[in-house]
Amino acid sequence: MADRVHPAPLLPLSTPPAPPTDNSDAAAETAPLRSAAAAPGASYVVHVPKDQALREPPPDRKLAARPARRRMLRRACCGACCALLLLLVLAAAFVGAVYLVLRPRAPSFSVTSLSVAGLLDPSPAQLDAAVRADNGANRKVGVDYRGGGEVSVSYSGVLLATGRWPAFYQAPRNVTLITMPLTGRDGVVVALTDDQRGRLAEQAAAGAVPLTVEARVPVRVRLGKVLRTWTVDVWARCEVTVDRIDGETTAANRGCRVKAKPLWWWW
Repeated sequence: MADRVHPAPLLPLSTPPAPPTDNSDAAAETAPLRSAAAAPGASYVVHVPKDQALREPPPDRKLAARPARRRMLRRACCGACCALLLLLVLAAAFVGAVYLVLRPRAPSFSVTSLSVAGLLDPSPAQLDAAVRADNGANRKVGVDYRGGGEVSVSYSGVLLATGRWPAFYQAPRNVTLITMPLTGRDGVVVALTDDQRGRLAEQAAAGAVPLTVEARVPVRVRLGKVLRTWTVDVWARCEVTVDRIDGETTAANRGCRVKAKPLWWWW
């Protein structure tokens, strides 16, 4: 009996190796890149294509520039505040020096006499007031009384007569007596009630009629020969008592107050 012959397994086909070529460029492309150590002290120039160059700084650089601007703005604000504070300190020092050298004082006022007529008659009231302005407390400070001032006399809150304060300059250490006519406003009869008229008659019979003299005068203060302040309104209020209401009287002052808040030494 013949033996059975089994077929032998097929061997895999092997591809022959590619023949070597002389193209050095292709070999350079397929060859792996090897890192070489840079020579010490060597410099390199890198060329970047124009289409890949950045035309503006990246966002992180923009964010880094913002704090720098804020610091500059903060420094500018601090510098302006310091300059303003320095000016205020210098102005305060100048005002203090002027005050210590000149020692300004407010002038005093008093009513020396009042001529009264027509308070109880059905006719407009007529008054003549003599006011004493004393600037003797100031050695180097003069008072320039401007035009437009007004003087009024009232009784128990009822306006009796008004007049104009004259414009003049009062030198340091000077006392001026001012006489001014006062009349009822627009020729109107004094509007006293029956109770006020009765009380006024009783006080006139007793020789003690209380009246209020008020003045609003725009003034400008002269400090020495060069400096002048701005024009401010000065209010003066005097409480006086007269012994009669039908002629020349002697006024007894019960106190006068002077106010001018914009001038810090006058109150």
